[in-house]
Amino acid sequence: MLYYLFEFLEKEYQLPGATLFQFITFRAAMAVMLSLLIATVYGKKIIVFLQKKQIGETVRDLGLDGQKQKAGTPTMGGLIIILATLIPVLLFARLDNIYVILLIVTMLWMGAIGFLDDYIKTFKKDKEGLKGRFKILGQVVLGLIVGATLYFHPEVTIKENAIAGIVQKGSTAIPIAVPEIKSMTTTVPLIKNNELDYTAFISWMGDGAADYAWLIFIPIVMLIVTAVSNGANLTDGIDGLAAGTSAIIVFTLGIFAWVSGNIIFSDYLDIMFIPRSGELVVFIAAFVGALIGFLWYNAFPATVFMGDTGSLTIGGVIAVIAIIVRKELIIPLLCGIFFAESISVMLQVAYFKYTKKRSGEGKRIFLMAPLHHHYQKKGYHESKIVTRFWIVSILLAILTFVTLKVR
Repeated sequence: MLYYLFEFLEKEYQLPGATLFQFITFRAAMAVMLSLLIATVYGKKIIVFLQKKQIGETVRDLGLDGQKQKAGTPTMGGLIIILATLIPVLLFARLDNIYVILLIVTMLWMGAIGFLDDYIKTFKKDKEGLKGRFKILGQVVLGLIVGATLYFHPEVTIKENAIAGIVQKGSTAIPIAVPEIKSMTTTVPLIKNNELDYTAFISWMGDGAADYAWLIFIPIVMLIVTAVSNGANLTDGIDGLAAGTSAIIVFTLGIFAWVSGNIIFSDYLDIMFIPRSGELVVFIAAFVGALIGFLWYNAFPATVFMGDTGSLTIGGVIAVIAIIVRKELIIPLLCGIFFAESISVMLQVAYFKYTKKRSGEGKRIFLMAPLHHHYQKKGYHESKIVTRFWIVSILLAILTFVTLKVR
């Protein structure tokens, strides 16, 4: 909103300093500071409110050290992340940008699903919360909305070459623009010509097959949104783990968004140029600030848990950002912590069922799944596990950048 206000003031009254709001970096800086302020200052007020309403976590006895002490800790703290993100975005982002609109819808949609799950657990005293099939349905529908929008919306375009050439006018070098095109091209890491067009999967259908590429693209988006959202949900098991790793992942995607939306740097770094994607940086900055601000209260020992209200939202937003900047194929690496947590659960369940069927007694690969509970069972303190997972997440973020240049 402030973007449009100061744009008006600049045009009509030439207000000094109003042009600052034209710069994405300035608005992103303002967004991250405001989100940090909201999460840390007003986050405390939300925690007090949750305590008064007796919205406390019901902890199942899993035989973990320090687990019983967590009972009664306020949950639904994801509301802090959502509010601390959306308020700065509404103030500083361009709200006519299709990518910003998609992320706002994603945050509200997944936040509503998570809130409903937490509400059932807390007020209906149902430990299972929202039935799994309804969660999956909500994630799939969101994937359908996101996939259809990205495929059919006319403003979702790329430029195959960021710059066609340079024209020298006096001492000024002016880049020659290349027309925007509709394309379902994405980035493939570790490949020399690192671009993949989803239409290649149906090229065997002959002429006109490209018109049906949405049959491939939209289901892939559904799968990614569902997988990453559930991965973040599984990671949210000990104090500060999900929020910290997510902040690292989102910050990395913010760099990709900034480079992808800048015609000069995308050309220099040989990264796909995506017009209008630079505006994502404002949303991402607010989101990172909200996650870090939430850590103020969620770090060990946590005074609030994000609940499914936060974890499902975080995963959904990360997935959509990655798809928008055409980096969805590097999610298994960048979101390696989420991936490892999900795989540990799937392996544990599959191996238990297999051995029980074969020998009549189920066996386990890990002491407990998800993976972070395995290390808790081995006697590691929560803080040590979280810190080491953060370090691994930072290494994975660095490797993500490396894979795009090693071809």
